[in-house]
Amino acid sequence: MLRRVGLPLVIVVLAGTQVSPSASASPVFPATIALPAGFQPEGIAIGPGPVAYLGSLADGSIYRANLLTGHGTIVSEGPGTPSVGMKTDARGRLFVSGGGAGNARVVDTRTGAVLKSYQLAAGASFVNDVVLTPSAAWFTDSLNQVLYKLSLRGGTLPERAEVVPITGDLVYQQGFNANGIARTPDGKALLVVQTNTGRLFRVSTSGVSRQVALAETLTNGDGILLRGQTLYVVRNRSNTVAVLRLDHAGLSARVVDRLTDERFDVPTTVGAFGGRLYLPNARFNTTPEPTTPYQVVAIRP
Repeated sequence: MLRRVGLPLVIVVLAGTQVSPSASASPVFPATIALPAGFQPEGIAIGPGPVAYLGSLADGSIYRANLLTGHGTIVSEGPGTPSVGMKTDARGRLFVSGGGAGNARVVDTRTGAVLKSYQLAAGASFVNDVVLTPSAAWFTDSLNQVLYKLSLRGGTLPERAEVVPITGDLVYQQGFNANGIARTPDGKALLVVQTNTGRLFRVSTSGVSRQVALAETLTNGDGILLRGQTLYVVRNRSNTVAVLRLDHAGLSARVVDRLTDERFDVPTTVGAFGGRLYLPNARFNTTPEPTTPYQVVAIRP
């Protein structure tokens, strides 16, 4: 199990949630959340409130889990193509990366309806992860050396995406390249981890990349999450979360901790709520079957 005691747990009850006397026997904010059998999770988005959204690599369905109880349900049936990295905004919209389908879509978290779909790439592609800034949604493509930008002026969804070529230090190689994406601590640029090389890059909104000064590599780097000047980097097949301390501009970093847990089984992405990190186990080393069990694991950083 993880080794440190974290922050005090704050219990938040969703509006309209009724807690019966019999529910007191169930864990509050359970440390392990079961997902539907055969779900094949990859991405996670948390909030607003103690709610997590998870996407299926199998068919793209979206599962909503109540972090308070651990219970959940499918809120959006998938299109038959993957759902990979995802993020929610304050307007109740879920931005979903479409993996090998080369697309992205925006889902209403209340109804599960698809508000808008975007075909981002033609041919070989893997739209892998997304980050939201005050003015745009940015998507990575692990096979094509570009970022995709959805401008969100006034919060309005655009008619089409912009393609922003990546130049500078980040050079694509054989295999999976740009993967997890986050903002820099100063909010002026983006951070992107390159899975195959384990390098971390600061990428400007014009696409110019600069390698972050870091003394070690982050091989198998997948989803990343920024909290203040701390960056959590999920190293999927390494079953580890690297904890980095960044400078304000995101130009240099150092590893200050490594988090592991006996329950990890190729975690891919990470979200945060109430002093905990939540990571879905993708279980890439297990052949997926309709009956294969999947879980989200909660740890304290």
